[in-house]
Amino acid sequence: METMTVERTVHAPIDDVFAWLTTTTHYTRSPLVVRCRLTRRGEGAPYGVGAVRSHLWLIGWFRERITRYDPPYATEYVVDRSVPPARHERGRMTFTEVDGGTRVRWTTRAEIPVPVIGPFLTRRMARPIITRTFGNILDAADAALAPRGERSLSPSE
Repeated sequence: METMTVERTVHAPIDDVFAWLTTTTHYTRSPLVVRCRLTRRGEGAPYGVGAVRSHLWLIGWFRERITRYDPPYATEYVVDRSVPPARHERGRMTFTEVDGGTRVRWTTRAEIPVPVIGPFLTRRMARPIITRTFGNILDAADAALAPRGERSLSPSE
């Protein structure tokens, strides 16, 4: 299994950042994400525990189920199904108030389940695409939510 983590500061209040990043339809602002939709509402909130999201990326299709929903501090999910197949332990976003906005840490743990070369494919192919996509989505959140003049100039912040 490979752990992939991307962090950014989104220059907006924690409640706004949590709401934006847990609304899966916003992910299409990344050029690598084609379509996202909520296929089943969660308990107590559309993207709450039990919600099912469907994502079509340029690299494949993923059906995710929300397993934790703790606004505005954390959300977690698992990929129940994907094409091409992948093993997935957990995805997690945490949100922390910082000076000037909200620090978001997005972590996932997954691998391509191919005998012998799976770890290599995960490290060389999946990892760069997943981390780039997570970064693009976090940058889009900053662009959508940050007041003019407070947006991050560096995507690696």
